[in-house]
Amino acid sequence: MRLALLTALTMVAFAANSILNRLALAGGHIDPASFAVVRLVAGAVMLAVLLGLRGRLAPLSARPNLAMVAGLAVYMIGFSFAYVTLDAGVGALILFGVVQVTMFAGALLAREPVPPARWLGACVAFAGLVLLLWPASGAAQGISLAGAALMVPAAVGWGVYSLMGRGAADPLGDTARNFLWALPVALLPLAVAGPLSANGAGIALAVVAGAVTSALGYALWYALLPALGATRAAVAQLTVPVIAAFGGVLLLAEPMTLRFALAAALVLGGVLLSLRRARA
Repeated sequence: MRLALLTALTMVAFAANSILNRLALAGGHIDPASFAVVRLVAGAVMLAVLLGLRGRLAPLSARPNLAMVAGLAVYMIGFSFAYVTLDAGVGALILFGVVQVTMFAGALLAREPVPPARWLGACVAFAGLVLLLWPASGAAQGISLAGAALMVPAAVGWGVYSLMGRGAADPLGDTARNFLWALPVALLPLAVAGPLSANGAGIALAVVAGAVTSALGYALWYALLPALGATRAAVAQLTVPVIAAFGGVLLLAEPMTLRFALAAALVLGGVLLSLRRARA
C-alpha cells in the first residue's frame, strides 16, 4: 500500500510538470530554452539545500553518470520545446507511449521477467490513453511533426534516465548531481536562441516545476524504482496524462465526457493489473 501511495504521489508531480510547462509556454510567459534552464537551476538549488540540511554535500562533487546526465538533459530540453507546437494530449501520448516502449525494451535486454498480467495491463492502459488522447487532437488539425520529433527523444531520454536510476544507492544525492551536470547541456539551446526571455510569472512557474515537482518528484521516483522494476514503472507512468486531464476538469472547468471516463477506467485498471505481484 505504501509503495502504491508514493507512486501515485510521484505521478501527480509528473502531471504537474506538464501543466506548469503548458501554462508557462502557452501563456507566452517564457521561452522553452529559458524554462528548461530555470527549471534545472531551481531543481539543483533545492536538492543542494536538502543535501546541506542532511549534512552531506559530497554527492555533488562525485563523478557523474554521463548516460543519466545526457538522458535528463535531452528530456528537459525536448520536453520544453515540443510543447511549443504539440497539443498537450498528443504530446503526452507520444511521451509516455515512447517511455513505456523504452523501459519495456530495457527490461527485456536486461532479461527482467515480465509476467503475462503485466503485458496485458500495459496493453489495456495504453489502449485507454489512445482512447483518451488521440481523438482530442482533432484529425483535421493534424500533428506537428517538429513537435513529435522533439518529444520522441525526450521520451527516450526519460526512459533511459529511469532505467539507469533503478540502481541508485543515494536517490537524493544522485538526483542532485544529475541536475547539476545537466545544466551546462541545457544552456546550449539558450546560447543559440538568445538571452533569457521571461516575465515574473514564467520564472515562477519554472521555479516551481524545477524545485518542487521535478527535484522532489524525481528524488522520490529514484527511491521507488528498485521496488517497482522497469516494466511496472513504465506502466505506472501511463497514469500521468489521465491525472493531468483530471486537473483540467477540476482547475480549468473542462467538461467530463463519457469518453474520458471510459479511458480513465481503462488506464487505471491496466495499471492496477500490472502492479499486481506475480504469484510464486
